[in-house]
Amino acid sequence: MAKRDYYEVLGVNKDASDEEIKKSYRKLAMKHHPDRNPDNPKSEEQFKEAKEAYEVLTDANKRAAYDHYGHAGVDASAAGGAGAGFGGGFSDAFGDIFSDIFGGGRQRSTVFRGADLRYNLEISLEDAARGTETRIRIPALDECETCKGTGAKPGTQPTQCTTCGGHGQVRMQQGFFSIQQTCPKCHGSGKMVSSPCQPCSGTGRIKQHKTLSVKIPSGVDEGDRIRLSSEGEAGVNGGPPGDLYVVIHIKPHQVFTRDHNDLHCEMPISFTTAALGGDIEIPTLDGYAKVKVPSETQSGKVFRLRGKGIKGVRSNAHGDLLCHVVVETPVNLTAKQKELLQEFETISGSDSERHNPRAKSWMDKVKEFFEP
Repeated sequence: MAKRDYYEVLGVNKDASDEEIKKSYRKLAMKHHPDRNPDNPKSEEQFKEAKEAYEVLTDANKRAAYDHYGHAGVDASAAGGAGAGFGGGFSDAFGDIFSDIFGGGRQRSTVFRGADLRYNLEISLEDAARGTETRIRIPALDECETCKGTGAKPGTQPTQCTTCGGHGQVRMQQGFFSIQQTCPKCHGSGKMVSSPCQPCSGTGRIKQHKTLSVKIPSGVDEGDRIRLSSEGEAGVNGGPPGDLYVVIHIKPHQVFTRDHNDLHCEMPISFTTAALGGDIEIPTLDGYAKVKVPSETQSGKVFRLRGKGIKGVRSNAHGDLLCHVVVETPVNLTAKQKELLQEFETISGSDSERHNPRAKSWMDKVKEFFEP
């Protein structure tokens, strides 16, 4: 298969600068790197193709040969350099192996992606159910606008570090082994700033607060995350910014508790309503709903209102509202009320098994326990 034009592979013009070529290659390498695309032979081939084009076009001699003679000029140059036999290729192979192990001389990338940030956002249950839009103010490290992230005073440029020669790493010989570590002078950047930018003190990044608008979809639940792409910390040495993750926390509600897409609430009713039955109004997120309480309702009875819960972010239907009835014992009784209740108790006591079956059943179980 014929090779594609190297400029076409990288998507740049023939008069592109080294910086433009490097930027384009970096984007393609991140997209097609084998680590990001396991078991994808096509991406691996595209990665190799971009790497080959980059290595040729960033070498002045190879690029000149390619511009004059095309792939034939580059291939001939590579073949001539190998010589007869295996001398050059064999030593180069070992050089690559030891470079990978001990970092022998290859310049490591000093471009780093910015850190991801986390913001905890507390919202009401109503806002979580219906969705809302809010604004947040966060502290962040952004690229310095004065020096455009270089760290150098406007009108000047960073220079190559004299200690590591721009590699960002220095080698220390310890007997047979050569150990590589981060350059103590440039801290791995490979560059030195002789005239630092005043606003950022030469770091290339500056602390500031920014206000962002966050759209919260309806149905979000406790712990859900909303990702704001590229709103994290600025990258280092021209690297891409990180992301901001807004983590949702729902405030406790006075009436409802949430269980996934269902809502629960407790509804106190009088013992006369529980005994005789009647209509009660149950609160929902959309107002009140009427429920008919049958006579002889016991405390703990649950009424389910279909579709009165919350429609989750990943759900096609609303959850339910479960109302737990609590029969309330009256307090602060008047003398007349006490008299009537005493009369009621006297009348009921003559046939307690009929009127209080649960109490009778419970007492029978107690007797069986103590009198086997």
